[in-house]
Amino acid sequence: MELNKAGCPPVLSIVIVTWNGKRYALECLESLHACPTEVPIEIIVVDNASRDGTPEAIRTRFPDVNVVQNQANHGFAKANNMGVALSRGKYVCLINSDVVVSPGCLDRMLALMQTNPDIGILGPKMLCPDGSVGLSVMRLPTVWNTLCSAVALNSIFPNSRLFAGFSVKSDAIRTVKDVQVVTGWFWMVSRTALMQVGGLDERFFMYGEDIDWCRRFREAGWRVVFCGGAEALHYGGASSADTPARFYVEMRRANLQYFHKHHGTLGAVGYTLAIGIHELARIAGYSLSYCYDRSRRIEASRKVRRSLSCLRWLVGGTSWIARQTGE
Repeated sequence: MELNKAGCPPVLSIVIVTWNGKRYALECLESLHACPTEVPIEIIVVDNASRDGTPEAIRTRFPDVNVVQNQANHGFAKANNMGVALSRGKYVCLINSDVVVSPGCLDRMLALMQTNPDIGILGPKMLCPDGSVGLSVMRLPTVWNTLCSAVALNSIFPNSRLFAGFSVKSDAIRTVKDVQVVTGWFWMVSRTALMQVGGLDERFFMYGEDIDWCRRFREAGWRVVFCGGAEALHYGGASSADTPARFYVEMRRANLQYFHKHHGTLGAVGYTLAIGIHELARIAGYSLSYCYDRSRRIEASRKVRRSLSCLRWLVGGTSWIARQTGE
């Protein structure tokens, strides 16, 4: 990697938001430093008041990284916007702190952006720790495709366009494909498009901002593209691993915010009903699994509790992020 030198402005700016997860953040930065790039870059880390010494460890190990240390957790969207505001590159990468970037990934993505100036936002293929391909691409959520996922119609009829859910399998996409949403674990955006579309909507504290941003890029006339030839490892949920139920609820809450914003009250009500059906079905299914499959009792119990937490929130409970933000 060629880091920015005096008198040589960066072509690519990389913004990483951290919130605890020190080991993952250091591994992410190590992978970036181990990847030679053809253009000068800069790396900006915005830390959301980590309590595990993440910013101090980064400054010690990577003194060339610009670390912004917040005194409070401002959320994923706002912290990324803070990093983008400090960036100078013609292209900006927003990379989750629990990502390990593969050699050649950045150069492949950058070359595609440079030769296709109509691409506003680009995402690579997500590799999971077990070797599988993760959720790199989505459809824009609607009440219908959320309901299809809730009652498993997308699984029963996997090749049906009518009953398709919002998830898209990207393991078969080998090259380049225009999509509706590239998930927010790893993005590359052009500065020109960013100036027109604007930054992430900071009303999304955590989750949901990726769907909203991709929609806004598309509505502004920019292409949203998946690059199957570039890939990186994503551990997934590194910052939320200790409290999976809480963050599961926050994901639902963010999606409800999205429906309120883009589909109004009627759409939000429809989404709430679809998610209620989904969680009730999961409780029934995992309760049966608990009773009849001893080997899956721990997993089934955890998922029943998670769905119950979501139902409590749906009927009027306050979510963790709502308590943090006063919403």
